[in-house]
Amino acid sequence: MGGGNQEAVKQLQSMIENVDEQLKNTFQNMHQGYPAETLIRFLKARDWNVGKAHKMLSDCLNWRVENEIDKVLTKPIPADLYRGIRDSQLIGMSGYSKEGLPVIAVGVGLSTYDKASDKYYIQSHIQINEYRDRVILPTATRKHERYIGTCVKVLDMTGLKFSALNQLRLLTAISTIDDLNYPEKTDTYYIVNAPYVFSACWKVVKPLLQERTRRKIQVLQGCGKEELLKVMDYASLPHFCRKEDSKSSKHNASGNTENCFSLNHVFHQQLYNHIKHQAIIMESISPPIRQGSFYVDIPEPDPDDAKIAKTIETEFHKLENQKNGFTNSRNGVAVNGHRNTSY
Repeated sequence: MGGGNQEAVKQLQSMIENVDEQLKNTFQNMHQGYPAETLIRFLKARDWNVGKAHKMLSDCLNWRVENEIDKVLTKPIPADLYRGIRDSQLIGMSGYSKEGLPVIAVGVGLSTYDKASDKYYIQSHIQINEYRDRVILPTATRKHERYIGTCVKVLDMTGLKFSALNQLRLLTAISTIDDLNYPEKTDTYYIVNAPYVFSACWKVVKPLLQERTRRKIQVLQGCGKEELLKVMDYASLPHFCRKEDSKSSKHNASGNTENCFSLNHVFHQQLYNHIKHQAIIMESISPPIRQGSFYVDIPEPDPDDAKIAKTIETEFHKLENQKNGFTNSRNGVAVNGHRNTSY
């Protein structure tokens, strides 16, 4: 880190020291003993502009206090509802990279988000973020005796269809929460099993991304097994990357413990048990918290992010229209030389 960057960290640090006690407490929950590294994340997200980074961090701290984010790991989602969420919001942790970074797997294409209301999917997503930042990453830091503050993500595009537009509003909300409140937490994004619909959208979206973001994204061939084994051991490969003929992110069975999306996987068992345990502790010192009673304000998206979301929506519609036009033209082609004109 250069001298100018060190000075930026000092300036931002002095600004944060002047905030009230509530904001200081939530900042401690965020940095987990590594305040400078946390300040650097916000500075990177705003290209080392101290004023913009200060506004971003201040907004984040206020968002955390206003929405009681520090208590989110004490608010379990009811078990039957949570199982449905895990079946439809495909995300999990499959292991660690060779450098000790958590490997987060996401089934982008086959996530349906149709088993619960949006608020529960957002609650679950924030809980995973907070568990990662307060439990997983600090544990990895202690184990390796060096700071580990980021993860790698493997995004499975299997099954991505035009119907994904139906979830764009929810996905934009989740992305906005991450961008504004959990910046620079992912070291690399690996895209695997990418169908044509992704490739077509990627050509349009890629130029809109900041160079810093573009450098983090790697689109791998097929399931990406060969490339991913350079950065993680086989045991940490997400299940959808383990075989060249792997075609699905979905569970093969409800008891599947190899599938990191499954509620039965060790990551989700530890996460849910942690939340239930924290809820018991909280109830012992304060009135009981009703399960699922969690609401969060969605921050306004960054204008650049909003533009990207709109571009994705437009491109999906364009591709869908092209597909429908091709299908209609085929329906009008003759059978045995006679054109079908019945529509």
